[in-house]
Amino acid sequence: MKVLVTGCAGFIGFHVAKKLLANGNVVIGIDNLNNYYDISLKNKRLKILKNFKKFTFKKINICNSTKLNSIFKQNKIQNIIHLAAQAGVRYSLMRPKSYINSNIKGFFNIIECCRYYGVVKLLYASTSSVYGNQKKFPLKEDLNTDNPIQLYAATKKSNELMAKAYSHLFNFQTIGMRFFTVYGPWGRPDMALFKFTKKILSNREIEIYNYGNHIRDFTYIDDVTEIIVRLNKTKKIKKNSEIFNIGNSNPVKLIDYIHQIEKSLNKRAKKKYLPLQAGDSKKTHSNTKKLHKILNYKPKVNFRIGVNNFVKWYRDHYSK
Repeated sequence: MKVLVTGCAGFIGFHVAKKLLANGNVVIGIDNLNNYYDISLKNKRLKILKNFKKFTFKKINICNSTKLNSIFKQNKIQNIIHLAAQAGVRYSLMRPKSYINSNIKGFFNIIECCRYYGVVKLLYASTSSVYGNQKKFPLKEDLNTDNPIQLYAATKKSNELMAKAYSHLFNFQTIGMRFFTVYGPWGRPDMALFKFTKKILSNREIEIYNYGNHIRDFTYIDDVTEIIVRLNKTKKIKKNSEIFNIGNSNPVKLIDYIHQIEKSLNKRAKKKYLPLQAGDSKKTHSNTKKLHKILNYKPKVNFRIGVNNFVKWYRDHYSK
């Protein structure tokens, strides 16, 4: 199978592309290698992918429809795993335009290519943030998601609606993946696990929002990768447009997560407790029964093991 993976130098994109290549698929990876976070980390991920003979990389911004179209004209792409996006809840408060460009304009360009070039299946990244501040847990896919509490969630909700409309009009399959706090080796430097680990090791204070009362459905990268690869391959999904929660279904208190980081590092953190920040959800907890029914797969990695694995990777990676 020839698969296009957008955002292939990103955290999830890298792991998915690597797994697809290890399984013998042909992968075309695109990424604009922007400076939202450390480009050297993206280049190191890319270097690993370039070791595979069936991998081709193109440096393209998905907002550039001309360059994007050229990829589709030159390759018969069957499936797309669209992970390129402007991520991050807090960054959307500071740089909203980048979310409109990447997550709205960029998504439109991708889905237009699906329409015109005979793509069979489009898997795309959504987020648990679309649920806003729900009170009913665990969060199920059929809950109302019309009340986003920040722009990032609003752009992802827009993606879900655009995908539904296009799959209905032009008869190709779209599958939205609502990710729940993905973490693990090669993770993003702007996310809590990476930031906390780095600051604790350098004896700097960590900022803990909502006074540590956040609850998160932390989902390990290997479980997420396995689910995406299975969703890409399965023919059991009959609807043209579908959405799945991609979560662990075992929510953890943020303060317990921090204690595990301390234990893995064998070092106490200097803590600064702060109030809830604008745009933050207080709790996430995924209902993944729908996904399990299709894939017969449940996430396996406990957060303690996952944090240990990340800390080991971090020490190995940054001691070189």
